[in-house]
This record gives sequence, C-alpha cells and structure tokens, in this order.
Amino acid sequence: MIKKKILTPSRIRRINGGFSFIPHRFLADGFLASLSQKELLLYLFLILASDRYGLSFYSYDSICSLLQITPDQYVKSRNGLMDKDLIAFDGTLFQVLDLPVKPIRNIASEPEDDSAIKKGPESIATIIRQSFEGG
Repeated sequence: MIKKKILTPSRIRRINGGFSFIPHRFLADGFLASLSQKELLLYLFLILASDRYGLSFYSYDSICSLLQITPDQYVKSRNGLMDKDLIAFDGTLFQVLDLPVKPIRNIASEPEDDSAIKKGPESIATIIRQSFEGG
C-alpha cells in the first residue's frame, strides 16, 4: 500500500467562494469512459461554472468561445450529456445532475458527425447558417 503524505502543505485545496466537485464514482463507475472528448470538455466546464446546486447560466456563444468548439459540437455535446442523464437544460439554464445509478453508453442511433442536431434555440441559427453556406 502506498503511504500518502502532503507534498506542499501551504497549497492544500480548499473551497473558497466557488463550489465544484466531481464524485470519485465519475471515474470508478465508468462515466468518464462513456463520454466523448467534447462531452467531457463541456461537462467539466459546466461543473466549474455551476453553483452548489449545479446551476449555471452561460450562453452557448460564450461556451463555444471559451471551449473553442463550434456551435454544432456544442449542441451535439449538450444533447449527449442530456441523453446520458448528466445535465438538464431548459434553453437558458443548465443544471449538472447527481450521477445516475450507472453510465448510459452512446446511443446507437446517434450519428457520429456533427450534422445531426436536436431541437434547441441555436439549431435554427445553425440551419440558417448552413443554408447560406450551401449545406
């Protein structure tokens, strides 16, 4: 067994002002492995941005800018996290949810490309932009 010791006592992590945590079950029970890279990026961002109830109000354009992802990648990742029961979203407000009993794996009917977009406020903008770009 490895004996642990604090390496830098003056830099022990504390909760000051914000509130973010990831339960160990996220790794141990396979939730991490069930997410795509972009889903994981968005999930970690939402955890960092949320309050103690898991709530945050970041807009999709702010999220895309901060995470350096396209609106299509954002929508696909957001919908994937909702399908996996990790977040709730009402069009404006996000809530990071308590982990479900077990991870929900990728849904077989979800296409791998970014062209499949579920309903959402930014879907209309994506459709309009694609129509002007020719597809």
